[in-house]
Amino acid sequence: MPALEPSGRVSPPTDRVIRILDYLADRPGERFGVSELARRVGLSKPTCLGIVTSLCDAGYLVRDTDKTYRLGPSLITLGHRAQESMRVSPAARDELRRLSARFGVTAALSGVVDDRITVLDLVAPAGARPGVEVGQSYPFAPPVGLMFVLWDDEAAREWLAKEPTLLLRKPLRTNTERLDRVIAECRADGYLVERLTPAGRRLYSLMAGMSAELPDELRALLGELVSDIGERVYLRDDDSGPRKRHDISVISAPVYDHYQRQVMVASMHIGSALTVAEITARARAVVATADAVTAQLGGVKPQRPKSIP
Repeated sequence: MPALEPSGRVSPPTDRVIRILDYLADRPGERFGVSELARRVGLSKPTCLGIVTSLCDAGYLVRDTDKTYRLGPSLITLGHRAQESMRVSPAARDELRRLSARFGVTAALSGVVDDRITVLDLVAPAGARPGVEVGQSYPFAPPVGLMFVLWDDEAAREWLAKEPTLLLRKPLRTNTERLDRVIAECRADGYLVERLTPAGRRLYSLMAGMSAELPDELRALLGELVSDIGERVYLRDDDSGPRKRHDISVISAPVYDHYQRQVMVASMHIGSALTVAEITARARAVVATADAVTAQLGGVKPQRPKSIP
């Protein structure tokens, strides 16, 4: 999450370029003339024209014959290089594709980049609208991000020590029997299953791109969502029978580097009700995907993670 204090001098001209690119990126199916684009991003027409002309020259925008502008091919190259720098390889994407095809769900790889949870790669079934996209990011602070620290003692302690009031106006309960059970069971199984709640359905779409200064609506939603970090996690002891169906949001498993440090998370986005057997089958498939990506990175999976003391 970006710091509350600025880390250095800002560049207003650069901010104007970013505003244009971000606006067009949020509307990939639309095209805009200079006058309309300038009005929508709050720039003068001459300033906007100068920026889009330079971006077209560099291939970051394309000017169509009707004098409208859209994103250009140079951004594709830039995006691919960004993915490469974050260790997402074509082979890893193949693993996501297999996972997605097997269960008809969205599969993704995510990592913590500059203290924000960022979607690094994603594969969705044809015609599906996954609700998240590559490059989308979320604040990394309690109660969001448990799947990125659950497997590492030091990382978990650091995450739990983060100031949760950056997100909430009331404190979270972190030293609870429920959280202890979550840590023990998820480490034993090698995966994390998050429940789907009415508040959770709206949480991540509201959080995308947010900074530390969150709006009142999001703070209220987070307060509604959780007061104990472990309460949204599905545990086997919660079952009341093999036929009962549980509303599940996401199933995740860790990806490791050669130092046995977690570097990414492989996730399956569910968004529906599953039986115990269905949850188990999908969780094992996610773990297999995460293990395959770990192997591609030359990583080493810890054999017996220890509980947080």
